[in-house]
Amino acid sequence: MVCMTDLVSPYVAPGFEPVLDAFNANFAEGLELGAGFCAILDGEVVVDLVGGHMDRAKTRPWTRQTLVPVYSTTKPIAAMVIARLQDQGLLGFDDPIAWLWPEFTAHGKTVSIAQALSHQAGVPGFAEPIDPDLWLNPPALAEALAALAPLWQPGTASGYHPLTYGYIAGELAQRAHGTSLGTQLRKDICGPLDIDFWIGLPEAHHDRCAEMSRPKAMPELGPVSEARRIAFLTPWSSPNRGGAVWRSVEIPSANGHGTARSVATLYGVFANNGRIGSHEIISPETMTAFTQERIRTVDLVLPYEIAWAAGVMRNSNLRYGPNPDTLGHSGWGGSGGFGDPSRRLSAAYVMNKQTPALLGDERAGRLIQALYACVDRA
Repeated sequence: MVCMTDLVSPYVAPGFEPVLDAFNANFAEGLELGAGFCAILDGEVVVDLVGGHMDRAKTRPWTRQTLVPVYSTTKPIAAMVIARLQDQGLLGFDDPIAWLWPEFTAHGKTVSIAQALSHQAGVPGFAEPIDPDLWLNPPALAEALAALAPLWQPGTASGYHPLTYGYIAGELAQRAHGTSLGTQLRKDICGPLDIDFWIGLPEAHHDRCAEMSRPKAMPELGPVSEARRIAFLTPWSSPNRGGAVWRSVEIPSANGHGTARSVATLYGVFANNGRIGSHEIISPETMTAFTQERIRTVDLVLPYEIAWAAGVMRNSNLRYGPNPDTLGHSGWGGSGGFGDPSRRLSAAYVMNKQTPALLGDERAGRLIQALYACVDRA
């Protein structure tokens, strides 16, 4: 494989060169505009690749300082903040959500915090029209969400909450701690450890953001059910994504901004039993509660059987490598991150040329396959 030195800035540890080959192949086949991939094994960065361009006109190279929205790959990072609140004694995954947010229980939405974070609350979106700008006002959106009647009996099924998950997590974090989820992430984890990841991106960093090339088609959802329509297919099911307000507002389900390295570092929590390097982010006891399977079923919104933990997917379908105990999540258009505790391996893929893939983007899959071949040969 020819190294595309005009496009790719590579770091690979000895023995991991096939991952660079796979990364280059994605560009050579015209699958990428700009992208990054990072893998961390037993605390050491073994792959850190960036390449391509951060703008659609191809005038600005993608660098290690380029930030990109990772959409739903944000969700497990938001859940880490909730897990830390359990360690602080401010909430528990198995607590009824009503203890912190009694208004949410309108119309019988009597779920635990873990059930809400595992997409069991029955409110994946709004059946009746709302002003899409309401998504950019988290307190008002959370108030409207709390008043909804559920689409199914909460606690009996999962139905992916593509955006509403973040307003549930954010409201719980705010009520438990008194500061926002994004603020807690920045002050307690990312700031002290110099991790370049943000939920609620300050305007001073907006010029580092990659332009997104949107997918050319809708994802394949299967037959259009009411839950799928509400979650994805109404004119009000999402805000205008990409503007300055959207970048700045905290949406813990969908607008985390980071680099491949920062996402891989944070997903290292799942690979290392709650630790990032020498720092304990989440206690082992809380990690057990965080990552245990809460429900496994054919999801009512995503067309897959999914095993959900409290805010992160368990790797039951082996999309994130060969270990079913790996924890991972993907984001709109192809991004993804995972942590494999059996190998103490975490990795992340980010990009700005989106595809319609919901899970299992072929570019990420190629990189993951190459990575595991290298790890298991070492």
